[in-house]
Amino acid sequence: MFTHSFVRYGEHMVHLSETLREAVQVATYLDDTYLDQADTRVIAVGERDGVPWAAVEHCLFHPQGGGQPADRGWLDDVEVVPVRDRESGLVAAVAPEGGKLPSLAVGQEVRARIDVQARMTHAALHTAGHLVEAVGRLQGWEMLSNNHFPGQARIEFQAPQPDARLADAEGREEATAALRDAVAAAVADDLPVFARYEGEGRRVVHLDALHCAPCGGTHVRSLGDLGEVVLPTLKVKKGRIKVSYSTTHRSL
Repeated sequence: MFTHSFVRYGEHMVHLSETLREAVQVATYLDDTYLDQADTRVIAVGERDGVPWAAVEHCLFHPQGGGQPADRGWLDDVEVVPVRDRESGLVAAVAPEGGKLPSLAVGQEVRARIDVQARMTHAALHTAGHLVEAVGRLQGWEMLSNNHFPGQARIEFQAPQPDARLADAEGREEATAALRDAVAAAVADDLPVFARYEGEGRRVVHLDALHCAPCGGTHVRSLGDLGEVVLPTLKVKKGRIKVSYSTTHRSL
């Protein structure tokens, strides 16, 4: 058991060891989507619901959230799953189901690594989701929800004003074709993708001047990094416009 002090991490007061009272976790996964490993150190350890966890200073691991699945990663050679610790706000590493987290001590040096293929897939899907949202808004629709999981990716909209195209199959295909054309044009233009921190530290992701939205996910460097963005014909159910999509990172 170690003694605790408190430091500020975003809007959270984070429990840290007495010897590392000045340490702050750096969300490296937000700074560089493409960084696949880093030498770092353990800044906190604990247990939640009987499950041990450890947090490192330079965190490569994106936890599940914002419609994006968690990264697959390792601390040294041990596979871990990142989760957001509710009490501290830290991104903590826990063992996957059936695994075991090794005994780690605060201050211990470790190497963090991520599964690059999974990261690229998640980043491409998340970025494409922003792009689908952007072109949907160009149709006059408002986003209701999003999901960027592989095999489940979709954006759901509503139309504040009646959209006659949504009333029949031919019209829905016409609306989908408009989305496809707008998506393809943005990818062909290779619009840059970047994040800026605005009022009160809010992270806002931009697709150049086309679109921006608060977001804590990982993204590609530019839309040209996306492989083909496939949009099946949209569906409408109970007033919700469901636009499914799929894509990969071009490097994959």
